Amino acid sequence: MEKGYGLSVRGIAKKDGKILVLKRHPKSRTFPNQWEFPGGKAEHNEYFDETLTREFKEETNLTVKANGFYEAIEDEQEKRITIQLYMYVDIIGDEIVKISNEHIDYDWKSIEELKNMDLSRTTLKVLKKKNWNI
Repeated sequence: MEKGYGLSVRGIAKKDGKILVLKRHPKSRTFPNQWEFPGGKAEHNEYFDETLTREFKEETNLTVKANGFYEAIEDEQEKRITIQLYMYVDIIGDEIVKISNEHIDYDWKSIEELKNMDLSRTTLKVLKKKNWNI
């Protein structure tokens, strides 16, 4: 059986030189208990910047706007191949972070701190591809 392709969009939000990461729920089907950038799968007929804004709001309560391309990677999963698009985002609201039930924690981390965390395979892959430059 041939695997289909899916699109996932993730955002890189910075504040005071630190980057927002979320820790996945231990019962998550993919990457349980690992850290990642906020984001998720694109819905049918949804522009990827709309996906990013929607997923960021759902997962963090923050209102964001896409502000440039960071990187894209391909990740083969059990049932599909996912193209993960990483974008820089600007936080445009004054909300405070409130995570959804998909995650169990959040934090603002420096690049050096990220290097020592248990990151999801895709997060680690994209950061290594960019030589840890954000």
